[in-house]
Amino acid sequence: MLNPKQRYKIAGQLLAAFLFVLAVGCNGFFVNPTLTSVTVGPSATIDQSGTVQMSAVGTYNDGSTSTLSDVFWSSSETSVATINTSGLVTGISPGTSTITGASGTVSGTASVTVSLSNVTGLKINPTTATAVINGTQNFTALATVSSGSPVDVTSTATWSISGTSTGSTSDFTVTGGQDPATVTVNSTATAGEVATVTATYVSGANTFTANATLRVTQ
Repeated sequence: MLNPKQRYKIAGQLLAAFLFVLAVGCNGFFVNPTLTSVTVGPSATIDQSGTVQMSAVGTYNDGSTSTLSDVFWSSSETSVATINTSGLVTGISPGTSTITGASGTVSGTASVTVSLSNVTGLKINPTTATAVINGTQNFTALATVSSGSPVDVTSTATWSISGTSTGSTSDFTVTGGQDPATVTVNSTATAGEVATVTATYVSGANTFTANATLRVTQ
């Protein structure tokens, strides 16, 4: 049977062990979570000289999220849009730029499109064209402005096939986001079929459209 001195000694050892385990557990609990991904936004369309404020939200390995303040911002096309250290984007010229927000080695991106602010109309060139089955035809979109020469907005316009004389719009494939835009006549099309190629351009609160015709030949 243990005497009081031995019992106190054992109790002290148990208490020390308990406190050690508790300390280790607490230290593990308070380890900072690891950043795993960054979400940047918003993706937006702005006018020349217009601005949009970007933000970056971090997601951590414990599932938590928070808005990041220490972010390195950059623009892939500074001739189109610039961004300052606070994440404020300014539109410079028509086009699209990828905005990147990085925290350490983790980053995220968003797309900003800059449109003209003084557009009065839109034209497609050429207005009529022909292409063979499995062939292609290129188109460009020119925005008329209140002052100065027309501006090429092909890469930032939205392109579509809005109607065909026979068959369906699936007989054609439109590739936009580039200059020039390309329409491919698919193998399902038939000779003599006529499609309407439509370009749409947004400038501020105004939307402009222009059409061209594409006839399928042998």
